[in-house]
Amino acid sequence: MYSVILTAQERVTLLFVGDLMQHDAQIKAARTPDGYDYSDCFKYVRQEISAADVAIANLEVTLGGKPYRGYPSFSAPDEFLYAVKDAGFDVLLTANNHCLDRGKRGLERTAQMLDSLQVPFLGTYRTSQERESRYPLLIQKNGFRIAFLAYTYDTNGLRPSEPNVVNYIDRDLIKADILRARRMRPDVIIACMHWGIEYRSLPEKAERQLADWLIEQGVDHVIGSHPHVLQPMEVKQDEHTPAKHLVVYSLGNFISNMSRRKSDGGAMVKLELVKFFGIPQLKSCAYSLVWTSRPELSGKSDFELYPASLVGKPIKNEELAPFRTFLEDSRSLFEKHNVGIKEYFFE
Repeated sequence: MYSVILTAQERVTLLFVGDLMQHDAQIKAARTPDGYDYSDCFKYVRQEISAADVAIANLEVTLGGKPYRGYPSFSAPDEFLYAVKDAGFDVLLTANNHCLDRGKRGLERTAQMLDSLQVPFLGTYRTSQERESRYPLLIQKNGFRIAFLAYTYDTNGLRPSEPNVVNYIDRDLIKADILRARRMRPDVIIACMHWGIEYRSLPEKAERQLADWLIEQGVDHVIGSHPHVLQPMEVKQDEHTPAKHLVVYSLGNFISNMSRRKSDGGAMVKLELVKFFGIPQLKSCAYSLVWTSRPELSGKSDFELYPASLVGKPIKNEELAPFRTFLEDSRSLFEKHNVGIKEYFFE
């Protein structure tokens, strides 16, 4: 059992964000004479991320070393990971379709880098023994025991080299893992799913059915990624108990160089869990929209994440139009399809 003790109190906040990506333009923008500098990328969202008790993101790159490259075979500079940790992220998901972009070396070096910075990760493993000892990932925080699961639909046609292991979406495997998680006596089980169809704003029937199945098997909340655009979120009332389950089908991109309409931003989803007489409950949940500004629009040297509240502040006209378009598209989608979850703002 991989257990990470992070303090105690009967309330915990979790923050989930979408894809952390590094395209060629991002790597080029971060280049300095001495290496790479990503310190400005998260400056407008760092405080919000750090304020969460546990912040989780999908690391959709490898840290496979040089040569650094973006799509289609991602290998990001180590400095990107330093900035991600400095931004306040506590857990990183590595089960995604790009985790084998640099093969065995990429998977293993990514794990090595994450271990060196003491950042818990889940979804890929150097050996089956490592998976056995570290998975499911149990985070202990503020008196809560939270078990995390993570799976990907595919790895772009590549298969892991022995003895590496990648968690693929397989119901028999997932069912066995949920049983293992339940034996850890968690207060909450959360499944992070890398699934769906790229650039589609609504989940397919298969994802909806899988989300329902996960909840039937004992998962409390389901958080999705991969489509690179936002998809709806809904709070489901349990049929047999007072429990409520949050399902997020896609958080979109968190930071990337994607400029296709609806792919240039994403959402941060915050859950507040409390215990009443020792029984864990979802007290509240909300989302906040974020958009990535690029140097060609901002005139700045690097990519920067803008929270929705920044749209009312002085920013360049070149940024304002696509920023507003992203916010309008996202709100239109969510107003029509979201259930039981609203937008929140932070400065």
